[in-house]
Amino acid sequence: MTDFWLYFKLGLEHVLDWQAYDHVLFIIVLCAAYNFNAWRKLLILVTLFTVGHTVSLLLANYGVVSVSSSWIEFLIPITILVTALFNLFTAGKEKRAEKLGLFYITTLFFGLIHGFGFAGYFKMISSDNDVLHLLEFALGIEAAQLIVVVLVLILAFIVQTIFRFNKRDWVLVISSIVIGLVIPMLVENWIF
Repeated sequence: MTDFWLYFKLGLEHVLDWQAYDHVLFIIVLCAAYNFNAWRKLLILVTLFTVGHTVSLLLANYGVVSVSSSWIEFLIPITILVTALFNLFTAGKEKRAEKLGLFYITTLFFGLIHGFGFAGYFKMISSDNDVLHLLEFALGIEAAQLIVVVLVLILAFIVQTIFRFNKRDWVLVISSIVIGLVIPMLVENWIF
């Protein structure tokens, strides 16, 4: 049981580390267009992201797939930027639900990319190839992501009800702020 809490806590802390805020930025833009009424969709999206993340950790941990860290560090801000741009172009449009199937698949794929970003860290903290430790780490990541989701939903509720922002403006502002934060990451990790 001690190992469970160790790996769970490492997963939790790794996502909530303010020096590595790219994961948090992705979760923020992923859930920016939703409210508490859409909690099921959000839970599915966040869990799909974690599943993709865990699959890539498994693949990297067992040496099935090896991806250049410079490519991953470049692709992670791309995933955040693409998600934020999707929000900008679909904010306030009713047809967003029609694109949800594609959004689920894309979120799963983006989870794969982010998982490869954690692969080196996980290999460093785990001396053995125990799948159980990886799953415990993944549960910590999922819990941290859900903490971020709840905080964003609470903030959205406050801004939209107390300060009377409409949902479209909320999505545009949050997505634009995230784009502003991710562009320096993209420039810093530019590989071309």
